[in-house]
Amino acid sequence: MTDITLSFEVHQPFRIRKDFFWNRRFNRRTENIFDHYFSANNREIFEKVAKKCYLPANDIMLANIDEFNGEKRKFKVSFSLSGVILEQCEKYNPDVLESFRQLGETGCVEFLDQTYYHSLTSLYSDTGEFVEQTREHKRLMKDLMNFEPSIFENTEFIYNNKIAEIVESLGYKGIFTEGLERVTDNNSENYLYRAKGGNLKVLLRNYKLTDDMGFRFSSRNWEEYPLTAEKYSSWLANTPGDCINLFADYETFGEHHWEETGIFEFLRYLPREVLKWEHLSFKTPTEVVETHKPVDELDVFEIGNTISWADLERDTSCWIGNTFQWAAFTHHRDLLERVKSSPELYKIWRYLGISDHFYYMFSLGGGPGEVHSYFSPFDNPYNAFITYFTALLDFDVRVKAEMKQVDDPFVFSIYQGKSLGKAWSLKEFYETLKKIDINSIRFHLERGDFQIWLEQSARRKDIAENFEDLGDGKELSAAKLRKIVIKILSKGMGHGKDDVKAGKSV
Repeated sequence: MTDITLSFEVHQPFRIRKDFFWNRRFNRRTENIFDHYFSANNREIFEKVAKKCYLPANDIMLANIDEFNGEKRKFKVSFSLSGVILEQCEKYNPDVLESFRQLGETGCVEFLDQTYYHSLTSLYSDTGEFVEQTREHKRLMKDLMNFEPSIFENTEFIYNNKIAEIVESLGYKGIFTEGLERVTDNNSENYLYRAKGGNLKVLLRNYKLTDDMGFRFSSRNWEEYPLTAEKYSSWLANTPGDCINLFADYETFGEHHWEETGIFEFLRYLPREVLKWEHLSFKTPTEVVETHKPVDELDVFEIGNTISWADLERDTSCWIGNTFQWAAFTHHRDLLERVKSSPELYKIWRYLGISDHFYYMFSLGGGPGEVHSYFSPFDNPYNAFITYFTALLDFDVRVKAEMKQVDDPFVFSIYQGKSLGKAWSLKEFYETLKKIDINSIRFHLERGDFQIWLEQSARRKDIAENFEDLGDGKELSAAKLRKIVIKILSKGMGHGKDDVKAGKSV
């Protein structure tokens, strides 16, 4: 018996306003920060795709499930819905959300987890944000879909050993990625694998069969045109292996291939044609990882070898492969620690980290360039970069102003050089001094670090001078030294007596 998993990516980004740079929207005061950065066309695009794809495709999926409901071999399908698309469902057309819920209630549909914001955070050296976005998505799936996913699909199948290790630590049973010959040692992708050094099961996409449906279906230049459900099911039937994993963009139906191409008829008859073959069955990804044993270990070293399903290279170059993309990616990433204390700014930062923004900046030509251009709302990658980076710089200025942040953070450390935290504002500096290891305070006083930072980054020479009078504080007890340091900051920041008293109790 060969099991078939039929899975779909469902995602739409919040696109940035195309006029952000050209109409000089930067440095403007605004009451609605979301509308300041993101296009009103997002609603129009969502409603168009919902009408052409999501609603009619979901109706066909539900009809197919109902047709085989009483049979031993049922029709099953899985979806990976980004948190951003679910927000748009709630905001723009709740009927779409309800149609996915109805599918989930059949018991023949599995929902997968991914990063809430369909982001590139799995590529950060610090894994905290990737973990938190994954957990946020899991909470959303429970709240909106009443489902707790056990299979993970990272953004566009981005995968390496480090990502697999994190995903396994979060309790998932399996993860999807691309079935590349270079990572399977030319063995078949139609088997279950295991992540290196762990027990996480890895499901590999059969990208050739998937692309026959997802990309080549309506191409009249394709030698196999036209593709029918009967022909496609015969290909599946003659493909050896334990499992054939088909995973495509859901917009394949009605959006990438219009209704006139016959794509909906293909979807309508596919289950019937597949299940005519006695050795084929539809299974959910969880059923596959619980049924089959891994045939080998998958070793994908993270540095220089990370894979994805994107473009011909199937690596990360479609998002961070050129100078524009890398500059945008790193500047956005480096703003993370500065926005966490503001829920509103943190949310906007996460929207600005949706992977699509960097995808639009792809600058190579050829077939991949045509695909990027098809998805991009911009005329060219240079406009995409100018628009994004202008918005990001505007956001950077807004963060500094609204949170009274300094140019460079104060990095608290200790004699051994271990970092104990950062302070991006005078307020954070003050709050950190209340609880930081007293040895760190002594360390920085002895070196004169407080004075230098207060004068050069915080631009508070008046407070810095008071620290100069304190000296290194070696002769003071820990409690006395902390009390004086807090008092110097309280007085300089204009805090009242209550704040000073709070410092006494520390």
